[in-house]
Amino acid sequence: MSDLINILPDSVANQIAAGEVVDRPASAVKELLENAIDAGATLIQLIVKDAGRTLVQVIDDGCGMSDGDARLCFERHATSKVRVADDLFKLHTMGFRGEALASIAAISQVELKTRRQENDLGTFVINEGCLIKSQTPEACPVGTSIAVKNLFFNVPARRNFLKKDSIELSHIEEVFRRVTLTNCDKAFVFYHNGKMLYDLRPGNLAQRICQLYGDAYRERFFPVNEDNELLSVSGYVGKPEYARKSRGEQYLFVNNRFIKHPALSSAIEKAYTDIIPDRYYPSYFINLTVDPSRIDVNIHPTKTEVKFVDEQILYSLLRAATKKAIGQFTLATQLEFNPSPDLDFSEAKKGYIPPQPTVSFNPDYNPFTPTTNTSSGGFRPSSHREPVDDVPASNRWDNFFDTSSDGQKPATIGSFVPPVAPSAGGVCMQILNHWIVTAMPSGLMVIDQHRAHERILYERLMDRQQSVSAQQLLFPANVTFSSADADMFNELLPDLQQRGFEVSPLGKNVFVVSATPADIKERQLQPLFDQLIAEYKNSMLQKFSDRDRTLCLSLARQMAVPVGQPLQQEEIQALVADLFCCKVPEISPSSERILTTLTSDQLSKLL
Repeated sequence: MSDLINILPDSVANQIAAGEVVDRPASAVKELLENAIDAGATLIQLIVKDAGRTLVQVIDDGCGMSDGDARLCFERHATSKVRVADDLFKLHTMGFRGEALASIAAISQVELKTRRQENDLGTFVINEGCLIKSQTPEACPVGTSIAVKNLFFNVPARRNFLKKDSIELSHIEEVFRRVTLTNCDKAFVFYHNGKMLYDLRPGNLAQRICQLYGDAYRERFFPVNEDNELLSVSGYVGKPEYARKSRGEQYLFVNNRFIKHPALSSAIEKAYTDIIPDRYYPSYFINLTVDPSRIDVNIHPTKTEVKFVDEQILYSLLRAATKKAIGQFTLATQLEFNPSPDLDFSEAKKGYIPPQPTVSFNPDYNPFTPTTNTSSGGFRPSSHREPVDDVPASNRWDNFFDTSSDGQKPATIGSFVPPVAPSAGGVCMQILNHWIVTAMPSGLMVIDQHRAHERILYERLMDRQQSVSAQQLLFPANVTFSSADADMFNELLPDLQQRGFEVSPLGKNVFVVSATPADIKERQLQPLFDQLIAEYKNSMLQKFSDRDRTLCLSLARQMAVPVGQPLQQEEIQALVADLFCCKVPEISPSSERILTTLTSDQLSKLL
């Protein structure tokens, strides 16, 4: 019997390695940008076509390569950064494995032009599938230009797994942000399909954040600066009021290298405990400077995962530095340095006794007495809601029941036993600005106001035949996005306009909002649209996703009356009535239970 074990050819081995290093166009962009930085470039141009499928090109003005290096750089484990094993613990460069170009060349057609300052002519290398097709002298500027064409041309199965262009472009843009945020002293230009998306000039981190996200971000962050023997922390953390429901703008770097480290990320988030609501996440742009000998960046091919020798200590230091920054700047903005003239302490002499404070109250106040006052904001009763008795039979709450001859036995729907609907005009009251309690023949019904309003808005938005009332803004508001997010927002404009928004492009990455659905305030627009785009991105990553449902669910979550907002009696009654006009009043669109009942027997046991 012949031997079964064979040595794989280099071309096959490189394709296998490429699967670890390059899984989508964004991976190739990352490797090429990092090589340009290691080459000492001051101006780096990124040119992409068809979200990287057709072309990914990086042009830099770095040191360039000799004729021999231009040919050798495509070989596996060919690197200029590591000579001996100990060099792995003294790394200051972005790349070091010598696998990037070999992996990229194994699955694409690569054209390389490069020239050093001391050479009159450069060299032009064509590599296809790890085979050097040609190498000729070429007149070219100092630096290097690498064009990666037809990515995955010889691995069609992997090419078929790529997402649509808008998703792949968002991944490329994310890589571009990670690289540019830690190289603020360099200029970057980013083109996609001939359109300039970014033109970043050299500056500091604050300027770079504004260049990437817009000038509005200048007021959203606190600076963090802490330095000791083990760790140096620098960067910015977001103000609590700008916390979001998704981990979008969270960038953690170690020695200018982007990393994913759950423990250190948790240290930053823990610093916001009791400052931001649950399930909200702060934004941050933080760079940690650590002795390279005390970290290991060689544990994953993409180099985004690292290990620390002093992880517990670094966790504590990072959390303390974040809490200090939040405390300093939050307290500084709340302190009043010019006391009110009414506060006169000149007479607070020895033996002075302040007067006893008094408390006034209305002994005739009854919280169960309905009021006719209307609220100035927040949830308002629907102007187009029909009376409960006029709702079609298929939508009425009491049609969920199979009433027997005694009129008391309900039928179950799945595992849920619906309670009897509250009687029209019954007394409802709000508890702790969170729950609505209403009496029923069999006991009490408790309703979560946010989830109930979320269900109402969701069904209203999903019903295309039902018009959504819009209100014109007195002064149109501007909203700003990054280039890729602006393209994605453009895709959503027709759907938003069908749901009560009037939005039109104003300039590069800027849109003007002239009308919104009722009850949305101007200050809510930017965070609402930011969250909408974030959730839309996440849903598009799923193989089977419903665009309409994603859009309506995101809008309903953010437009719903929040927990903690007091409601007037008229608003409470309208909310309850609208809820029982819904098709599924017991479960929110987020699959959370909206209401529950406490029967008379349960109340008796409690008391």
